Amino acid sequence: MALDSRFLSILCCPVSKRPLLALGKARTEFVNQAISRGDVQFVTGAAVTQAIQEGLISDDSKVIYRVDDGIPVLLPDSGIGTTQLHDFPQ
Repeated sequence: MALDSRFLSILCCPVSKRPLLALGKARTEFVNQAISRGDVQFVTGAAVTQAIQEGLISDDSKVIYRVDDGIPVLLPDSGIGTTQLHDFPQ
C-alpha cells in the first residue's frame, strides 16, 4: 500500500529533519538483495534480517526507513544508512 502523498509530504527524517520520499521499486529490490546476503545493518550496527516491503528514503538518499503495514517506522535506531550499500542506485 503506497502512502498518501499528502501524508508523505509532512514526513521527515527524525535525525536530519530532511524530507522523506518513497523508496521506489528498484531501490527496494537492491536493498533486499543486500539484506538477503547479510550485508545490511541498521545505524546501531544490528543486522537487518527482514526484507523491506515498502520504504522511505531521505531526499539526500542517505537513510532508509521501512514502512510496515502502511506505518512508517521513523525511529532513529531503525534507519539504514545507504553508504554501506555499494553501488546504491541514485
